[in-house]
Amino acid sequence: MIKIDGKEIPTPSDYLISILDISKAERNARGDMIIERIATKRKIELAWKHLSKLDLQLVLNAVSPVFFQVEYVDPQTNSRQTGTFYSGDRNIGALDYRNGDVRWKDIKFNIVEK
Repeated sequence: MIKIDGKEIPTPSDYLISILDISKAERNARGDMIIERIATKRKIELAWKHLSKLDLQLVLNAVSPVFFQVEYVDPQTNSRQTGTFYSGDRNIGALDYRNGDVRWKDIKFNIVEK
């Protein structure tokens, strides 16, 4: 469903795309709104209920560079698109600790188009 720098990552449990309009907006002397759309970008919210420690490591390493290439399914174009993205804060919950290993759950983060 999603590739980062050409590598398939595990299919997320949640996949939510926001279409962001980057605009400069102000009102003129008559009070009318004047909007200059500068760009339209994508924000993709990703979440996994559970990941193995190897899959978690793969995902976290994929989004650790400042910028990376993402191939994703875009709902507006109904096709695969590619863009340069960066990652927001990564949140990872611990399910439990068994036999010296942590099992991870509720992995969540956003990636935002540059």
